[in-house]
Amino acid sequence: MTSLSGKSAIVTGARRGIGAAAAHALANAGAKVLLAARSADEIEAVANDIRKAGGTAESITCDVTSWGDVQAMVARCKDAFGSVDVLVNNAGAIEPVARLADSEPAEWVKVADINYKGVYYGLRASLPVMLEQGAGTVINISSGAAYNALEGWSHYCSSKAAALMLTRAVHKEYAAEGIRCCGLSPGTVATEMQVIIKASGINPVSQLDPSVHIPPEWVGKAIAWLAAEGADHYLGDDMHLRTDEARARLGLPPATS
Repeated sequence: MTSLSGKSAIVTGARRGIGAAAAHALANAGAKVLLAARSADEIEAVANDIRKAGGTAESITCDVTSWGDVQAMVARCKDAFGSVDVLVNNAGAIEPVARLADSEPAEWVKVADINYKGVYYGLRASLPVMLEQGAGTVINISSGAAYNALEGWSHYCSSKAAALMLTRAVHKEYAAEGIRCCGLSPGTVATEMQVIIKASGINPVSQLDPSVHIPPEWVGKAIAWLAAEGADHYLGDDMHLRTDEARARLGLPPATS
């Protein structure tokens, strides 16, 4: 069993999907969890579900593209739980899907800000606290899109690639000071994002049958495992949940089944 007893964790984009699943998995492993998202009612509902199940959870409204919001989020975790042991940079967006020449500049930049600048802000706010503690774990939600260009996803692919480079930069700069940083590339997951992708009709991912998408609970399990001992296997790089090797570590069915 993964144990995070006595640890604290922040999860961004925690209102549903991967973020909510991660918050539940971390709490089930014993962590005290701060859920962050822009929708106060939705994240408080998830936090309340965790408390009803016997876990410790609080919520805070946070727009990850706002430096002030992210600073307040990290301060709230430290004030409420006494430390910032785990940061899960999960908040992400892909809508609207469009080819570059058809893209709306303001919307394109908004996605890039969430997926890239939001990760930087999370790192910048939490790293000083973790360094003062002498330890901390950061898990950045990555994607296969960080490695390959896909039609209509220029904003998503480029911002995920940038976030991957932040994962590598944190490892290079702070691994010797007790900071563990890795990414998690989950593959396609049965979340709202896949509904958006399906509706776009652009590129082969939109043509996938919904039955091939893994449940967000599998990703939550992977995040809790990485937050405990698992990140040691993937420091400075991504864990790819589409591989049989990664799934075997988690006791999940193989990707080829």
